[in-house]
Amino acid sequence: MVLGVIDIGGTSIKYGVLSETGELIHHDSAPTEAWRGGNAVVEKVCKISDALRGRFTIEGIAISSAGQINNRNGSVVFATDNIPGYTGTPVAERISRHTGLPVTVENDVNCTALGEHWKGAGRGVRNFVCMTIGTGIGGALFLDGRLYTGSAYSAGEIGHISLYPGGKPCTCGNRGCYEQYASASALIGLIRDAYGGKPDLEAFFRLVKDGEKKALEIFGRWVDDIATGLQSLVHVFNPECIIIGGGVSEQGEMLRRAIENALREKVMPNHRQALEVRLAEQGNRANLLGAAHHFMVSRKN
Repeated sequence: MVLGVIDIGGTSIKYGVLSETGELIHHDSAPTEAWRGGNAVVEKVCKISDALRGRFTIEGIAISSAGQINNRNGSVVFATDNIPGYTGTPVAERISRHTGLPVTVENDVNCTALGEHWKGAGRGVRNFVCMTIGTGIGGALFLDGRLYTGSAYSAGEIGHISLYPGGKPCTCGNRGCYEQYASASALIGLIRDAYGGKPDLEAFFRLVKDGEKKALEIFGRWVDDIATGLQSLVHVFNPECIIIGGGVSEQGEMLRRAIENALREKVMPNHRQALEVRLAEQGNRANLLGAAHHFMVSRKN
């Protein structure tokens, strides 16, 4: 089976062609132009699908998308104004009608988890939490060998657990949400407050590695907030591992070790025994892999 695979993000649409063994035969990307709204984004995906069909013989289209997704019918349950008017869009139906091919859609972080379970850091793991740290915080729950999406396809909204009740306002309308303290954006805010100017994350992490006192204090505070949020998730779900993805995961072992050490100090002994923090292995490929895996499992069922 050869599939067209598409990952709809707020900034770019990544796409390619993937074999059933997980080999990425072709890949490319295009700007999402999310400001144009949900209809325009779907139209762009239709054009990308046409281009893929023009070059390759594909049997279906597997889509990873931002937003809360009904993974049965491929519609958008809810999306923020990052893609205006996207909520309610029947993505799978529209693209299937346009192409004549079967189409599936799953949430992007759920696809990260599926991709990492198939070909990455989650191989062989039955219970894990996947968290992506970027502008916000995305989450997915893989429980008892299966992706858990909840009663309304909206489970895993880790970024909006309450870390500091009554704290900083969040884009979701609440205050004190986890992503306001533990995301890359939150770290950039801490760096700006401490150093002024335009924060440079790479330069900051170099200061941390060099042992600069102020940078270590900021890094420690940020990692402690990450670990405090994960503490609750570990006590509720008792996972074998936490998989960390997103741009900051490129900091590698330094970040992984810091989060794991801080987390192990916070959780109860029986939750600590087999717990690991792992870094995602597939990077931008994970969503495409996960979308394809979701398609293949959906077709079998």
